[in-house]
Amino acid sequence: MRTTDRTLDLGLATPSLSLTARVGLALSNVASIWRAIRNRKEIEYLNELNDTQLSDIGLTRQDLNAALTTSTFFGDPSGHLTNSARRVARLSTFSSFRG
Repeated sequence: MRTTDRTLDLGLATPSLSLTARVGLALSNVASIWRAIRNRKEIEYLNELNDTQLSDIGLTRQDLNAALTTSTFFGDPSGHLTNSARRVARLSTFSSFRG
């Protein structure tokens, strides 16, 4: 006699996280939100600089406004500014080789 076992994996029985893992995850989320809010305030301070000072660090006023408007409230806008400054640095390095 032959028997065949058939099972159906529904993926419903996921292992739950331990209490320390859940607390660690919650603290990590709070820390990232806090960092995003802090960076948003720092961008507001950058907005007080004049255009020459912003140009010295490779940013424009449009970069600041774009970083604030494209990120969500809990999203960190500093990544946008980092990418903008790196782009300007690459372009200026490239143009100095051509010149």
